[in-house]
Amino acid sequence: MSRNNIPGRNQKWPTLAQLPVPAKALVSIVILTMAFAMLGALGQIIVHDIIPTFFSSQPSGHRDYSETSEQHESKESDSAASDRGDLFAEESSRAEAPEKQPLHQTEQFVWMLKWTHIHLFGMNMIFIFMGAITIFLNISTRARTWLVILPFIGVLVDIAAMWLKGYISPAFFWLHIPGGGLFGIVFAIVSVRAFWEMYSARKNYAQH
Repeated sequence: MSRNNIPGRNQKWPTLAQLPVPAKALVSIVILTMAFAMLGALGQIIVHDIIPTFFSSQPSGHRDYSETSEQHESKESDSAASDRGDLFAEESSRAEAPEKQPLHQTEQFVWMLKWTHIHLFGMNMIFIFMGAITIFLNISTRARTWLVILPFIGVLVDIAAMWLKGYISPAFFWLHIPGGGLFGIVFAIVSVRAFWEMYSARKNYAQH
């Protein structure tokens, strides 16, 4: 079969500016809803990670979500504890506790598995929706492809940071920055570009 006979080969891919009003309304509400979710996640990071890590000189009740409730209680009851968030946590606090159960039966491991699959489903669904919007942006194919892929890489890095800081070293706390930053920046780029194409530049693209 000739390549020239493939249906739709020479048809131009539609852009957001060319979508009907109901479709634009759907895209807009999806972006706004996801934006509120991202702001909530950012607020949680500020309250539970950044402030206790960098701005608190006393233990603030912040809990490292990768530790068990028993480990958390023992840290609170230890008068010598001086943890300031994940970054300055003592590595020995994880290493000194003897394991009484196989790893797969510990509360920490079970909690981490639960957190991981919930986080994967939730974050990936956000960027599945955002990816569907991205493919209609009026930019190059290469740019759209990277904007679709990069957020999923960021999510995987963010999840890896939780496991690494929980079982290897608190220093892996820093992986949250490139991981979360990657999908956060891409989300912002796609959102701003989508609104601009739909409502500010629609006259320029509608005829193309």
